Order: sequence, then structure tokens, then C-alpha cells
Amino acid sequence: MSGTETGDAGDDYGGLLGAFPYAVRHSDSWLFRAYAVLGGLLSLLLSLFFLISFVLAVAGSVGLAAGGTSSFVRAFVVFVGFLVVAPLFAPVLFVARHHRLVGNDPGYDRALGAAGVGYALALYLGAIVSVPAEFQTPATGPVAPVVEFLYGLPSLAGVVPPAVAALVVYLVHRAMR
Repeated sequence: MSGTETGDAGDDYGGLLGAFPYAVRHSDSWLFRAYAVLGGLLSLLLSLFFLISFVLAVAGSVGLAAGGTSSFVRAFVVFVGFLVVAPLFAPVLFVARHHRLVGNDPGYDRALGAAGVGYALALYLGAIVSVPAEFQTPATGPVAPVVEFLYGLPSLAGVVPPAVAALVVYLVHRAMR
């Protein structure tokens, strides 16, 4: 067997940050390559937002007694950040591992690239649903009815699209491997 059939063990990616260039270099799918670049940038941006949120939560609890609600808030920010960002990494990590262990499979790469794009779009839909009423702007154009429908949903429903899309990423991985 050649290195392309079994993956190239000598060209290891060495962790999360190395998985992105490894997967982009070894994939033949332009959809996956585009997702890996854009998904990586989006995950960096969201990680930065959650880091700032964590810092603000810590700063807001300065002077308060240790433990209790302030500890819970800090832990919750980290937990939610992980739940949001991890599915952005997952398609890239799955493809990098697949290439290392199995070899090149453009169909697998394409499917996970599409699932990753779907998750990114689901994050956007979830953000629209969870916008507080005082920050909602009137929608115009052909998407106005859709945006108004999303605004009309309860804020907690904003969790559903990303949760379903994250599950789809995993199910695509399981089905295609």
C-alpha cells in the first residue's frame, strides 16, 4: 500500500492547530478546504468572544465572596464556549484523522465540509432567534418573512439549530467513515 492509501504517518498533524493545515493540504475537496479556512477563522473569532466574556465575568465578580454564583457564571461561560466552538473544529479534526488513518476520500471530505458549513449557518440562525427584542431591526427584502418568523420564536429556541447541526456533523462522520 502506498502512503496515499493509508495516510502518510510521517506527515503528522500534531494536535488541534496542526490539524487545520494538515487537513487543507491533504484534501481534494474545495468545499472542505473553504470550510476549514473559514471555519477556523470563525472558531478563532468565537473563541475570542468567549474569552472576552470570561474575562468580563471574572472582572464582574472581583470583590465578591469566592464561590457560589460567580464561580458558576465563569464555569458556564467556558462550558457554553466549548459547546459552540467544538463543533466548528470537529469536521477538520475528523478529516485530518481520516486522512492519517485511511487516506484520501473526497466524498468524506465534501460531506464533512457541507456539514461544517451547515453548522456555521445554524449558529447564525440561532443568533437571529436569540436576539433580544430591543435589538431586533425590521427586516426588508425577500428574507423579511423568515427573519420575522425567527424573531417571533422564544429566545431559548435559538439553541435548537446549532444543537441539531452539531448532531448532523457527528452523524455524517459516522455514516461516511
